[in-house]
Amino acid sequence: MSRIGKKPIALPAGVKVEVQERCVSVTGPRGTLKWSHAPGVRVHCERGASTLTVERVQDTKRCRALHGTTRALIQNMVVGVTEGYRHSLEIYGTGYSCAVNGPVLRLMVGYAHPVDLAIPSGIKVEIEVPATKGNETPAKLHVIGSDRQQVGQFSRQIKDVRPPEPYLGKGIRYAGEQIRRKAGKAFAGAGAGGG
Repeated sequence: MSRIGKKPIALPAGVKVEVQERCVSVTGPRGTLKWSHAPGVRVHCERGASTLTVERVQDTKRCRALHGTTRALIQNMVVGVTEGYRHSLEIYGTGYSCAVNGPVLRLMVGYAHPVDLAIPSGIKVEIEVPATKGNETPAKLHVIGSDRQQVGQFSRQIKDVRPPEPYLGKGIRYAGEQIRRKAGKAFAGAGAGGG
């Protein structure tokens, strides 16, 4: 039996869950999320109940795999509509910067042109520090939303514009991410090799 799957999901005050066949809808202070789970599991939520449970329909390998996954994804939806999710990113590199122009995130990260990324609906981008100050103080931005998958996916899309390089560490990285640094080439002295 899946230990995660059989654990009931607590529903905080102000969260409303509706289950119609395979479609689960979770509504809270930060909006509404909908998701259709795979067949093989059953989601139970009594009207007015403070918990939600997930059960397997059969004891096949596929149903066992879906049991814990379905429960975890619904738990993420509950957390998303109450607290939300936030990914913080840092941009290192002299002259690099970021700005939000309406529904577009503009990144200036060392290319000959700025890179514009459309911000998906349901996602908010907050700029804490708009431009780098030398090599020590990075530009900082935060990706905020109620859908965990969407927040993570857009954060990765931003990072992929300029992944951090291993020599000087320039590029976009997650806050707190450690970059494996490489030593640069060692040049021979002026008197070496001559004979």
